[in-house]
Amino acid sequence: MKSEIMKSTFKVLFYLKKRSEKRNGEVSIMTRITVDGKICQFSTKQSILPENWNVKAGKATGKSAGQINKLLDDIEASLNQIYQEQQRRDNYVTAEKVKNEFLGHSENHATLLDLFGKHNNDVKQLIGISKSASTHQKYEVTRKHLENFIRYKCNLSDIALQEINLMFITDFEVYLKTICKCNSNTTAKFMQFFKRIVLIARNNGIIIGDPFANYKIRLQKVGRGYLTEDEIKKNTRTQPCIRKVGTCS
Repeated sequence: MKSEIMKSTFKVLFYLKKRSEKRNGEVSIMTRITVDGKICQFSTKQSILPENWNVKAGKATGKSAGQINKLLDDIEASLNQIYQEQQRRDNYVTAEKVKNEFLGHSENHATLLDLFGKHNNDVKQLIGISKSASTHQKYEVTRKHLENFIRYKCNLSDIALQEINLMFITDFEVYLKTICKCNSNTTAKFMQFFKRIVLIARNNGIIIGDPFANYKIRLQKVGRGYLTEDEIKKNTRTQPCIRKVGTCS
């Protein structure tokens, strides 16, 4: 049975702010955003006489209604667009995030695969200087596995670095061992490469804290190195079977 992507509830409401009456009798019009029952509000920077406000409809009435309602409609349309984009981009949305992006206070939504790609390009330029071609190839294979995993688990093309948590990390490990059929040591090496990218994000202030803090990478002692050239080629060719689509937790 195919899993469905979880959708949050979203609502925009306009209302008059109590005890905000100006000298001319007008009251401030506020915007209330509700996502999954949690509320955030901000001022529209518009005001109106209470008798010219339809509480039930959340709209203005009277002579100046057309201009005010047009502005309110534009605000609602923009908030809806931001909400939909955050659903697609971040997989989770809060009322505060929608408000902040609308007001121009949004976070820097650096994503995992973008940072991984930049890192790999840097490594590629250092081949023959301080990096080897095989090291670059291992990072590329790791990034490809993460790309397929994000599509498999979240039905997304990328994920914000702020969303990486212990559950995401452990789910990726399980994915490597089950869907990709990687052995324990190969999985551990992929997790090490993944962790290095996350640490780059932390060291550059993109994220706070270390999602890997409570995750231990375990390598088993064997008589040879890990990720042989044949294994790398095999992983490069392999396209993991996308059996179902879930949601990130």
